[in-house]
Amino acid sequence: MGDIGFIFGIMGMSMGILGFVFGIISFSKVVKLEKKLAKVESQGN
Repeated sequence: MGDIGFIFGIMGMSMGILGFVFGIISFSKVVKLEKKLAKVESQGN
């Protein structure tokens, strides 16, 4: 049973790290998109 808990612990940690990295990447993409939209809107007006 201890080995199973250890394996699940490692899986949980790696999933947490992946989620953290994915969150940073998606956040930076959203920021870039917002900057592009702001430029388009300022050009349109």
